Amino acid sequence: MLSKSQATETAKPNWWLVLEVLAFSALAFGTRPLFAMITWKFAGPLSLLFTLTVLTIYMRRKGIGWRQMGFAQLPGWKAKAMILPKALGTFVLFCLAVAIVLLGGEAIGLVQPDGLPDGAQDRWGDVEGNLPMLLLWLGVVWTSAAFGEEMFFRGYMVTRIEDGLGDLRGRTALAIAIPAMIFGFAHFYYQGLWGFLMTGMIGLAFGVAFVLFKRNLWPIILVHGAIDTINFVSIYRGEA
Repeated sequence: MLSKSQATETAKPNWWLVLEVLAFSALAFGTRPLFAMITWKFAGPLSLLFTLTVLTIYMRRKGIGWRQMGFAQLPGWKAKAMILPKALGTFVLFCLAVAIVLLGGEAIGLVQPDGLPDGAQDRWGDVEGNLPMLLLWLGVVWTSAAFGEEMFFRGYMVTRIEDGLGDLRGRTALAIAIPAMIFGFAHFYYQGLWGFLMTGMIGLAFGVAFVLFKRNLWPIILVHGAIDTINFVSIYRGEA
């Protein structure tokens, strides 16, 4: 059993863990311009996948695995079946986040863009009516967005920031909010202010779901991938 002094010591904030998160965030953002020299459209996904590769190597050297970051084991059919109600709860939180942005934006005079923003149009405009391009982006959706973004912004960031903040009051709220802001900023460069607010609030909802469902990434990955798939199919059909 830990002594009182030892327990107090282990509960102190470890700011190196917070700096670690910021360092890997800087790596993701810093390598994006480098990948943009090769392909602007896929610079974001490529920089994220590169960062996750480096992060995985780094964590292995420290004896940390992705199971500790939200890839919960699902032994038996009951555990697998429970993903569906948790995914439904995640979707409800997603809808609430979207409603807050829509209603709040209208209240302050910030109106949702009609159709795709200019940056998004440059990036995804050629998906409309183009089946090969749709399938390519769906592959990106499920690898870089659904799995990659949830691994990085929820599994890794929320876990490490919360651990780093120790017993600091409100640590869980901060561990959810900080990655959500970074997640929103990651979409600002091609979706503008509206995209920043919308994706930031969605990141907040997914962060709450991550904590609420005992650090389980599977339902959030499922919802994230399904929503992005629907969005891209809408673009393909000319409905976005």
